[in-house]
Amino acid sequence: MDRNAHDPSQPPGDFCRRTRREFLWEAGAGFTGLAMAGMLGDGFFAGQAGAAEVDKGRFVNPLAPKASPLPAKAKSVIFLFMYGGPSQVDTFDYKPKLYGLDGKTIAIKTFGRGGKKNEGRVVGPKWKFKQYGQSGKWVSDLFPNIATCVDDIAFIHSLTADSPIHGSAMLQMNTGKILSGSPCLGSWVNYGLGSVNENLPGFVVMLDPTGGPISGSKNWSSGYMPASYQGTLLRSGGNPVLDLKRPEDMNESTQRKLLDTLHAYNSDHLTHRADNSNLAARIASYEMAFAMQRHAPEAVDIQSESAETKALYGLDQEKTRDFGRRCLLARRLVERGVRFVQLYAGGAHNDSNWDAHGNLESNHNYHAGRTDKPVAGLLKDLKRRGLLDDTLVIWGGEFGRQPTAENASGTGRDHNAYGFTMWMAGGGIKGGTTVGETDELGSAAITDRFHVKNLHATVLAQLGVNPERLTYFYNGLDQKLVGVEGAEPIHQIMS
Repeated sequence: MDRNAHDPSQPPGDFCRRTRREFLWEAGAGFTGLAMAGMLGDGFFAGQAGAAEVDKGRFVNPLAPKASPLPAKAKSVIFLFMYGGPSQVDTFDYKPKLYGLDGKTIAIKTFGRGGKKNEGRVVGPKWKFKQYGQSGKWVSDLFPNIATCVDDIAFIHSLTADSPIHGSAMLQMNTGKILSGSPCLGSWVNYGLGSVNENLPGFVVMLDPTGGPISGSKNWSSGYMPASYQGTLLRSGGNPVLDLKRPEDMNESTQRKLLDTLHAYNSDHLTHRADNSNLAARIASYEMAFAMQRHAPEAVDIQSESAETKALYGLDQEKTRDFGRRCLLARRLVERGVRFVQLYAGGAHNDSNWDAHGNLESNHNYHAGRTDKPVAGLLKDLKRRGLLDDTLVIWGGEFGRQPTAENASGTGRDHNAYGFTMWMAGGGIKGGTTVGETDELGSAAITDRFHVKNLHATVLAQLGVNPERLTYFYNGLDQKLVGVEGAEPIHQIMS
């Protein structure tokens, strides 16, 4: 007879179609599962943050400032993204041998938009280089103003990336991965540290007037993290944030009463952390919008700046006015506690950015000409205000360019992810230093090769965050900006 079938004649010891021994064994196993779930909730699953945390019936701003786990040299970051890929051998990576090889076809392995090649026609540098500062750093004539700041800058000449294609390379520079769907650097920073000023976004992005980058908003997305950590687009002219203006029939007092009512409702109905989290998240977003309506206009109002300061950033010249204004806004934002600001120099496609496939000279003359003075002005202004000590400034694109021509004629260079230059300044970075090198043609990194993830690890480390410990549980893994395999910071440039 089947012992699991209902049978009134079964002895009283058969409880719920199980013997007492079976029941106790199964119940015991279940209780150990509850204990494991509790421990996992405190540890393994603890990285899954909601859009707004809940504490005793009220939301907690996910961007509330958090103490750095480790001693921090930097408090904020300004990332000057030269979209399109500046040529390292025409800017900061001096290769004198290239001048004599101009126009000659040589054996060289390259991999870019045009595919893999084993030879190419050398394009010699189109600008002269000079030495600057106590460090004697060689800098191209493209950057006469940045050249005066070299003793505050650490140059990295040996960066590498995994893709020579704009879209995926940009995603990797911003998120650490060549595929979309992951949080970007600014999101990780805000997730780990919050923002000092809760009245402004913790992560701000300012695009070039010509348009956004080729892979779009994925470059400032929070990916699998809550939307609270994604970048907020800020315009340098007109209304800084679209749709921020308060409705005409709602004044500040009415809006405050509405938020108070929502808080009261939330407090009455929220009995534990999992209840009504969507409402808590909405209240957090309403609070941010309310705060921004009051504080963002002042933060982006540069009329109070002196004429000397505006001229320092190049606002008195048509060529440099746009990027200069955005650099000045970046300084005003970090001055007010915004944690991460990213500025794009160049947008859309081809010569609207640094992507010099045709005429290298006209392309780089234009983009360097509109950014050189504003970038130098930003460094000098931060330094004289005492802000450079704890503001980390990053300059660079998604990759570099090859020393050979892409096409049969012309000076255009193809993409180069094998070895390119970026630089960092401020925030505890050793100024006047250079690390890594490419070969004698500037084709590939050969000494102290660093990956994009090493750059990201350096940023986190300077902010007082262990790159290996900053995790977010998603898709069965403790995800990290530097990947599950991890990455070391670039210690040679860290003070």
